[in-house]
Amino acid sequence: MPILTIETLCSEAALFSAVESRHLEPLLYGITDGKAVGTYLEQKFRLYLKGRYEFVEGNSASGIDFPGLLVDVKVTSIKQPQSSCPFRSARQKIFGLGYSLLIFVYEKTDNSLNKTANLNILHTIYVSSERTADFQMTRGIRNILENEGNKDDLIAFMFDRNLPVDEIEATNIADEILGNPPLQGFLTISNALQWRLQYSRVIERASQEEGVITVYRANP
Repeated sequence: MPILTIETLCSEAALFSAVESRHLEPLLYGITDGKAVGTYLEQKFRLYLKGRYEFVEGNSASGIDFPGLLVDVKVTSIKQPQSSCPFRSARQKIFGLGYSLLIFVYEKTDNSLNKTANLNILHTIYVSSERTADFQMTRGIRNILENEGNKDDLIAFMFDRNLPVDEIEATNIADEILGNPPLQGFLTISNALQWRLQYSRVIERASQEEGVITVYRANP
């Protein structure tokens, strides 16, 4: 079997989204738990790919679904397009998560006559790893740099934005920013024990920004 690449992952995700949007699933009827729906769709997509390609499967150690490609799959309802991911470092909010995202955004409807559920995939979006930082954090940093800001300005901004770092780490990050300014990110990342990722902006700007790609979109 061929080796799975990011290009084929995205093209297969588009085909999968179209097929899944027409599928009626008794197992999901009456299910309101978003995590259960997400697990169902992720596992189904992985099984779909396993019959067609060779790839390294994710596990709890890698923390992402396709570690060989550095891509994690996220499934979210259009009602509240968000999910959580492991907190590794405060730097992720500035420099990105360290991996790319493939996001399935669905609308779920239940049919009481035949006791089935339908997951209509409205958007499937690929966000490249360098665009997975926080929108406001990276925009603020880039504005500071454009306005001749220095290390002290960057450190003050990080503390103003409640970035979970101490002074030593903030100083180290400021030095790295000056040497390697971050690209503009497009996620909204909320501080918590796990990062809370929010995708409304990604949905709005898919295919309008470099690295934020519409893989599939339902016909209006």
